[in-house]
Amino acid sequence: MNILGLMSGTSLDGVDLALCDITDAGYSILAAKTVPYPAEWYRRLSTLETSTALEYAKANVELGHYFGQIINCFLNEVKLPVDAIASHGHTIFHQPQVGLTTQIGDGDAIAAETGLPVVSNFRTLDVALGGQGAPLVPIGDELFFGEYDACLNLGGIANISYRADGKRIAYDICPCNMALNRLASQMGLPYDKDGEIARCGTVNKCLNETLNSIDYYQVEAPKSLGKEWFLNDFWPLVEASSDRVEDKLATVTAHVAGEIARVFLRQGIGSVLVTGGGAFNRYLIECVGSLAPQTKIVLPDELIVNYKEALVFALLGYLRLVGKVNTLSSVTGARCDSVGGVLSGLVYGK
Repeated sequence: MNILGLMSGTSLDGVDLALCDITDAGYSILAAKTVPYPAEWYRRLSTLETSTALEYAKANVELGHYFGQIINCFLNEVKLPVDAIASHGHTIFHQPQVGLTTQIGDGDAIAAETGLPVVSNFRTLDVALGGQGAPLVPIGDELFFGEYDACLNLGGIANISYRADGKRIAYDICPCNMALNRLASQMGLPYDKDGEIARCGTVNKCLNETLNSIDYYQVEAPKSLGKEWFLNDFWPLVEASSDRVEDKLATVTAHVAGEIARVFLRQGIGSVLVTGGGAFNRYLIECVGSLAPQTKIVLPDELIVNYKEALVFALLGYLRLVGKVNTLSSVTGARCDSVGGVLSGLVYGK
């Protein structure tokens, strides 16, 4: 089945589109593309959590139409058949402790634009079942990348999955590009290319120790992070420092590397597949490697680095359509496994 996976992450790098051939036996990525957000959408999504309920509702529908339009452009370029769309949407609120998670980009609006069936809202059923609603990618790690001891994704948030006691375990480790890109933007840059600015900075040991002592890091899995936590608990500590931006980048990089390495050491990870935009941050990868030398860090080809999450959401959509489990309670802490995702139907006469 040809499923188009769509992923929009917390780092706001853009919209990842991956058209994938998904079967019970495996996958292939037929075509893929990242569409950067226009400045207006970047601004709206960056501040939507502080907007009115009306502005939020409008953004949900309008982003769905925008997703549908860029999907149409992509499909016109690749000229390949598509059976369905699986859209992660864009997370605005994630507070599973109060039973709330929201990913905007209305599935019906996408269906109206494309004329294709759309699976969206993958996280809400799991949260209703008492789970974190995150991470969802580990079922793809289990089915597609099980030859590695662990899979690490370095997106806006760094998250990991691995097998322990016969079960798939996964959780968010710490902020990653959400913090690093925010600091780089203070220098007029979208990101710190290769981590070279951080490499030239000086680590503030006091700030690093303060970050390391944040309560979240003492909580056992299942657990997950959202933008609200980042803005309330993490970012104010960084912002309060009088250090130069390059020194803050060095300190946050050291913090991220340290938290990741701690997981590797604690779980005895022998090999790890690293994906997400942070996989291109050479300095961050070097820092992790120096702190956890016993772990073999595997960087796959750029197609997998860039589009693994979109690929896995295509898988989640496939599993939803064929009625198979796509959300693991061992990962999220829900009271049972589930088949998550809301289906928006076919549009006739499109």
